[in-house]
Amino acid sequence: MAYTNSSMVAYTKLSPNHSGQRTHSIDRITPHCVVGQCTAEGLGDWFAKSSTQASSNYGIDKDGRVGLYVEEKNRSWCSSSNANDQRAITIECASDTTEPYAFRDVVYQTLIKLCIDICKRNGKNKLIWFGDKDKTLNYSPKSGEMILTVHRWFANKSCPGNWMYARMGDLASKVTAALGGEVESEKPADDSQKIKWYRVRKTWADSKTQKGAYKILNNAKKCADQNPGYKVFDADGKVVYESKAAEPEVKVPFLVKVSISDLNIRKGAGTDYDRVQFCPPGVYTIVEVKSGKGSATGWGRLKSEIGWISLDFVKRV
Repeated sequence: MAYTNSSMVAYTKLSPNHSGQRTHSIDRITPHCVVGQCTAEGLGDWFAKSSTQASSNYGIDKDGRVGLYVEEKNRSWCSSSNANDQRAITIECASDTTEPYAFRDVVYQTLIKLCIDICKRNGKNKLIWFGDKDKTLNYSPKSGEMILTVHRWFANKSCPGNWMYARMGDLASKVTAALGGEVESEKPADDSQKIKWYRVRKTWADSKTQKGAYKILNNAKKCADQNPGYKVFDADGKVVYESKAAEPEVKVPFLVKVSISDLNIRKGAGTDYDRVQFCPPGVYTIVEVKSGKGSATGWGRLKSEIGWISLDFVKRV
């Protein structure tokens, strides 16, 4: 098929970080959060570095300007999934630097308009959000359907952040309505009849760490207390209780394996420290562990002294 790019683009700086022409037609859109109130130029400069080993088709900066970094005909390196990126238009959106990684309104409104434009040019009249990973990835879209996916389904991270994740259904509805497609409205449930589950996990983004789900908050708190480093989350992913139990002392040095390509190295133990660069996949020696902002399992100092990485996204070997 003949691929085109959006006329909404205000800035173009094509990145070398892509895999060439897609092997699958476009039937997905994957919004991401940058974790920073970036400019289109700044994001372009970051993706222009081959050492970054990451890119996206588009970016929306803090003022709502759209940047083009990988043409729609090509597969970007954005979602930690070759299968997803081969068929998805990926969009990095300027956001706050801490959870829930909120977007400014101008960014969200531009995201809606950009998704409408992408759907129109690719012959789609309906944008769908199932909110379920297995259902989405096993669904075969019809000719006029575009599907929403999220980065957190393919990597141990929060992206696109809980702010945007909670608005994926709204995004799908607004885009579909603008395209003239049929909007599937959900009948609002009576809050008094909803079962409110409390989940015990290390981080909200990592469902694999879940110890249990409880209807009674006190039972969830007891579970967290029995598992140092765990928290209780409500249905929206908000922390409502954090275990005060002391975590066992971590013996260093030890080895960890990094499998993702966009793990940040920071100057200190926390997301409040500046980023140094991405940590390439491989095996690394951790010589010190500290707790810090943005990581449930702590931060590890690399033997090379270049900086610290979150231990949430590595595997000990």
